[in-house]
Amino acid sequence: MDDSYVEEALDTAEHAFQDTRGQTSETGLDVTEDSLVQLRKACRLLEAARTLRRRNGYYTVVIEASFVAIERSIQSFLLARGYTSPEDLRYGHTEVYDTAADVNLCSVEFPARLTQLWEQNRAEIYYREAPASAQQATAMLELAEAVHQYVLEFGSMAHECLCE
Repeated sequence: MDDSYVEEALDTAEHAFQDTRGQTSETGLDVTEDSLVQLRKACRLLEAARTLRRRNGYYTVVIEASFVAIERSIQSFLLARGYTSPEDLRYGHTEVYDTAADVNLCSVEFPARLTQLWEQNRAEIYYREAPASAQQATAMLELAEAVHQYVLEFGSMAHECLCE
C-alpha cells in the first residue's frame, strides 16, 4: 500500500484530524460538556441504527452501533454525575457497566449480563464467526433504546437528548 493511492488517502485522513480549522462539526455535538457529548453520540448512534434497521439489512452494523450506544448512554450519566472522567472512559468497553452498578444505576447482575452478551456475541458477530440476523439486530436496537431511555429518566437528562 506504500507509495500508492492508499497512502495518499491515509495522508488526507491524517491531515483531516490534525487541522480542524474551518471544518463543519456534527450538528448537536458541538457542546463542551463531556456528558452531553456522550449522550448526544448515543442519540446519533441510535438514529443511525434505526435508519439502517429500517433498510432491512446491515445487521452487523446495527448490532455494533447498539452496543456502542449503550456504552455512550451510561457514560453520559457517569460523567454528568461526576462518577468518572473522560480519561477513564477511553479504554475498555465493559468497565462502564460495572461502574454503573457501583453507583446504583443498575443492579450488579445487569452489568454481568451485558458484559456476557458483549463478550459472547458482539465479538462473534463483529469478526464474522457467526452471521448476524434480523432478530438479533432488532433485539439489540431495542435494548439500546431501553437503556438510553432509562438513563434519560434516571438522570433527568431527557431535555438534553437529540432523539426524536
